[in-house]
Amino acid sequence: MLTNDKFHVCFDGVNDFHYYRMMQEWKRNSDLRFEFPHTHGLPEENPWETIKPGRAKSIRQDETFVVLIGESTRYLHVVNLEITHALELHVPIIGVNLNGLRFQDRNRCPEILQDKLAVHISFNALILQYALETWPRYHAELQQRGKSGPYYYNQSHYDKLGLGQTQHESRGRVGKPRNPARAWFETAPTDGK
Repeated sequence: MLTNDKFHVCFDGVNDFHYYRMMQEWKRNSDLRFEFPHTHGLPEENPWETIKPGRAKSIRQDETFVVLIGESTRYLHVVNLEITHALELHVPIIGVNLNGLRFQDRNRCPEILQDKLAVHISFNALILQYALETWPRYHAELQQRGKSGPYYYNQSHYDKLGLGQTQHESRGRVGKPRNPARAWFETAPTDGK
């Protein structure tokens, strides 16, 4: 059951807007239960002072913050400011890798997010819906225990959703997540039933 249907989407509005459009198509062409109430992917030249009040309000109102992580996302000042604001508000963060990786891609992930509590997933409708359903509660539990750092869903979660290995994984092009000392999200949060 989807308990969280409000989320803020942040992305590179110049280079990655077509991914957001694809997400809208997922919603139109399936029975996915999430909505897109707040989305921001404005070009980098917009001054933060002008757009901050509206974005800050929408981040505060939403229950989850989704950042689409593409090639240039880590370099965008406005994206980094939005992530900072979401972190200050303790909003659960889902990092969506546009390159298909299912764990944090330290080469693309904004530096401000690299050691913060967030789950990282691949760009796919089913795993996004699963993360929207499970991550907010698990985030709250981890935060209460003082945990931080990047988390991810292991292969069994993707298998459960009917998502086998990615092309990169089947070709052996994807390594293991870096920094094995971190606590990785390898077990599913229980739904309390």
